[in-house]
Amino acid sequence: MISDFSTDDDLVQIRQSVRKLCESFPPDYWRRLDREKAYPGQFVEALTREGFLSVLIPEEYGGSGLGLTAAAAILEEIQKCGANGAACHAQMYIMGALLRHGSEAQKADYLPRISSGALRLQAFGVTEPTSGTDTASIKTFARRDGDSYVINGQKIWTSRAEHSDLMLLLARTRAKSDIGKRTDGLSMFIVDMNLALQAGMTIRAIRTMMNHSTTEVFFDDVRIPAKNLIGEEGKGFRYVLSGMNAERILIAAECIGDAKWFLEKSVGYANERSVFGRPIGQNQGIQFPLANAYAKMRAAELMVHEAARLFESGAGCGEQANLAKLLAAEASWATAEACVQTHGGFGFAEDYDIERKFRETRLYQVAPISTNLILSYIGEHVLGLPRSY
Repeated sequence: MISDFSTDDDLVQIRQSVRKLCESFPPDYWRRLDREKAYPGQFVEALTREGFLSVLIPEEYGGSGLGLTAAAAILEEIQKCGANGAACHAQMYIMGALLRHGSEAQKADYLPRISSGALRLQAFGVTEPTSGTDTASIKTFARRDGDSYVINGQKIWTSRAEHSDLMLLLARTRAKSDIGKRTDGLSMFIVDMNLALQAGMTIRAIRTMMNHSTTEVFFDDVRIPAKNLIGEEGKGFRYVLSGMNAERILIAAECIGDAKWFLEKSVGYANERSVFGRPIGQNQGIQFPLANAYAKMRAAELMVHEAARLFESGAGCGEQANLAKLLAAEASWATAEACVQTHGGFGFAEDYDIERKFRETRLYQVAPISTNLILSYIGEHVLGLPRSY
């Protein structure tokens, strides 16, 4: 088994508990869901019941009150076990907006129910068809009308919208023509999905190459209470940015888990599979790609740990969070490629689970932030090169 760097007793215990839970959801469970494009409701309920999805919520609201390092360990271990944390990871990384910027009334209302599992906070409505990652150009508009906001617009790639009770929504509250700075005039809201579905919101599933439960969401004069505004009106872009570092660190941890799964699968097969009278792992054509992928994984793992450490200390970690996501996504893809090549034709067989995990880990070269945009960030903000976009 590929070892973990951390020897912290609490983290070791967390990993062991996650591993034990995942044993109750064997590969057949994930294969069936993948074939049916179905949501892993039982798995998410089990994670909730054991308190893993409320790890970042303070104890006074029913959570564990732990840091991002613990959350990263949970998600990494889920992926390392061959499961898929994408069904619920958003509850961890979008939690920060409510924790840091929500009112005391909002936290007292929502957090205990999220901790208990009575509510799921899984949907994050930011991206739009015409804006992509240019968040400042979104068009969905929330117009103030007395004690309410009336919302019109469309979101896309809003994963888990059909399986979430609450959505964090970013919408424009001032027209672009009325603002000076392009990132002003955006606000964040918490949307009760059940009420919104009765008030003009519709959801359409998008079938994709992996089972990711993603959708597009349409708002047609959807009225929500003004008290659902998070923080200050017009400051939503800042709130989104404050959560992106956590998102990138946690997704990077998932990529590390995927990489360890692929490596363990490959090493086991390379030692057992014999061709021309010798194990294929004896051939350097098999050894070198796996050794190289392992080196990339270990380097990325160190960056994930460093980024999480800085995040928890309150220090700036934009560079480290972006590097962690970039390196971990590339490491998971390198191990996936090596795993398929090691297994040859069996790498494409459903029963080996490699083709499913191969499709799943490919996503992280594109989302939640493209590796090209990370390179642009590093070029401009770390190396001091001219802005490229």
